[in-house]
Amino acid sequence: MAMVLSRSGQANGTGDQNTLFLKQFAGETLSVFEEANVMMGLHTVRSISSGKSAQFPATKTATAHYHTPGESLITDQDAASADYLSNIKHNEIVVTINDLLTSSCFVSNLDEAKNHYDVRAEYTRQMGFALAIEADKTLINYGVVGARATTDRFGGTDYLGSKIDIAASAAPTGAELVAGIVDAAQKLDENDVPENDRFCVMTPANYYKMIEENKDAINRDYGNDGNGSLASGVVLSVAGIRIFKSNHLPTADYTPPAGDLGSVSGSQAFDGTNTEPQALVFHRSALATVKLLDLAVETDYLVERQGTIMVAKYAMGHEILRNEALVSLEAG
Repeated sequence: MAMVLSRSGQANGTGDQNTLFLKQFAGETLSVFEEANVMMGLHTVRSISSGKSAQFPATKTATAHYHTPGESLITDQDAASADYLSNIKHNEIVVTINDLLTSSCFVSNLDEAKNHYDVRAEYTRQMGFALAIEADKTLINYGVVGARATTDRFGGTDYLGSKIDIAASAAPTGAELVAGIVDAAQKLDENDVPENDRFCVMTPANYYKMIEENKDAINRDYGNDGNGSLASGVVLSVAGIRIFKSNHLPTADYTPPAGDLGSVSGSQAFDGTNTEPQALVFHRSALATVKLLDLAVETDYLVERQGTIMVAKYAMGHEILRNEALVSLEAG
């Protein structure tokens, strides 16, 4: 005769004997992996305490001419029929603060009481990453648009960025990517861009092509000097340009959202006639961000809704400062 057991884990004495037992909380939450912000540390950032915008003065270079003895520097001209006195052009780049960017969520009291782990810390962290990603996307898109611009900040064509075609195929090889970065370094040199603080952002696929398909970048026989390895999967620099990877290089036409009040809009945005950028090479001075309200999180308990609203926010503006310090590497 079978023994009658009292199973404390069963519901009403039937079914799975483990139903009523508590689940052990592992102490970890499995959230979506955070995407790293790349651009915020690689360009010019200024904070302001008030105002709607910040001004960056721009000054063009002076000219020089050989002097003929006895001639006046004010009234006479040299043999080339050019004035001795320089006509130094001035302009300004105004970085306008965008509308307030927010990421928010609502946590019900009842749900929070039922839950056996804290969700608020994870929610606020994810909202912060969402805002950081938006800044990354905007800055990279602005950089590519600035490299393709046809008019510089003085209304001329003396200080334009560059678009370099590195391959006929839309999928460049590792060797073509390395060669493209070297060509970009040459272009920056020709534009008198300082050699320090040069960066390159490319897709993860292209980044690992340089490691897998072109090992010269990490080969010690070519003077690697600690520039990464196949084991670590890292390439630190090519031609003095530090290499970073990002998932936010544009793959389609870029239309800034309505709250983005920068200069990149309409005809200056991607128009579908350009090839897809494979990498963006730039100097720290190429792009600017002005912060009015830095990243902050607010929470408020709403009695009538019996829960807590959480809001992450910032107010910043982004702009192109120096087109000549931007190079877009493209293929296809």
